[in-house]
Amino acid sequence: MDRGEGKLVGKDSNWERALHLYEEIIASGNESLQIKATIKLGHFSNHVPENVLINAIPILVDRIAHCQGGDGDGDLLLAAIVNSGVVPSVLSFLHNSSHFLRLLGLYSDVSRRYLLEILSALALLREVRRVIINSGGLPFLVESAKKGSIVSRARAAHAIMLIGATRRFRRILVELGVVPLLAELLQEGDTSTKIIAGNALGIVASHIDYLRPVAEAGAIPLYAELLQGTEPIGKEIAEDVFCILAVAEVNAVSIAEHLVKILQGDNDEAKVAAAKVLRDLSGYKHSVVYCSKNSGAIPILVDILRNGNGDVREKVSGAIAQLSYDEVDRGALADAGVIPILVSLLRDELEELKDNAAEALINFSEDPLLRDRISEALDIASFQSVQSRLVRIRATDQHTVTLLRQMRVEQFTGDPELRVTCSFLQVREYSFHCLL
Repeated sequence: MDRGEGKLVGKDSNWERALHLYEEIIASGNESLQIKATIKLGHFSNHVPENVLINAIPILVDRIAHCQGGDGDGDLLLAAIVNSGVVPSVLSFLHNSSHFLRLLGLYSDVSRRYLLEILSALALLREVRRVIINSGGLPFLVESAKKGSIVSRARAAHAIMLIGATRRFRRILVELGVVPLLAELLQEGDTSTKIIAGNALGIVASHIDYLRPVAEAGAIPLYAELLQGTEPIGKEIAEDVFCILAVAEVNAVSIAEHLVKILQGDNDEAKVAAAKVLRDLSGYKHSVVYCSKNSGAIPILVDILRNGNGDVREKVSGAIAQLSYDEVDRGALADAGVIPILVSLLRDELEELKDNAAEALINFSEDPLLRDRISEALDIASFQSVQSRLVRIRATDQHTVTLLRQMRVEQFTGDPELRVTCSFLQVREYSFHCLL
């Protein structure tokens, strides 16, 4: 490579020296020379000896990481690296079994681990993920999530999440064993890794065939821990995944048990999240299985409504309002003494508490067995005002929202090919760079 022009020398030249010159150019900070040298490297990449090309990978990966972590100044160099042809040449060693076996003979286990860590870094690029998919490199990406540093494994898990958002590749990833692997990262990783693995596993779980395998991998108690953590995004992910896993009735029972334990604890933020999950799950057909008085959830919710404070009471009142639509749950709520508490909340200063209390009491008023027990509320002016407004809402928006939620669950359970919409789970591509 001529240092002045940023060019790689011909195929008969000293490749080791060419690599050394390329490294110097990359370290020089001269973006114009860096781009020229990278393009030339791509031009000759099919002729470069394997050991030299492999030694060039750390230089490229370090530059990719620098470009991604910067303020956009390295965008042109990053594009040159991706489009130069070097990345497919590197990945060809990984997906071509004969090349890869030769590498295994040349390099120790440590070198293989290093190659896998490099693959996980490259996989953060959309173009590279496309190459991995098209070249049959998914097994190597899954392997990179098993081995190496925790940061590298988290990178691979993030790439798996992005690839797994597509149904066809999700199935392949499951067959390659990502479910127990991601569950392991969710259990053993640091906080950032747990969040990434939890989101990835949630994406993988969003198919009717994978609901039970994900639960059988021990995911439910791990998401319960995430729900009780300090990271807001971790709570958000756990809430979303619980809503997906609970589509399977056996999972719903287990989830309810963990939610009840959280509601009995001292973590107010976790209680808020648990109440939100119970509220969302109340629209499922089998909600009676885990929300009835036999589950223990309703007496605890009523006790929190009576003695709790702040945001906890607001979210619990929302859960109780939703539960009051079911006849069995409505009876359990009445038996737990919720009616006088709801009546007292009609005089509360917080509008959300008033609205939720009124919504629940309206449902009680329409129950022939319970309507007499809310006679006191009928004479309260605030109740009458809220009742009139909520009746209109229930006739339009609330009915539509409830119907759509139920339709979403019924479609998911009835059509194995249906992908869960982003209203439950999001492909949080931003999360990796925010957390690591």
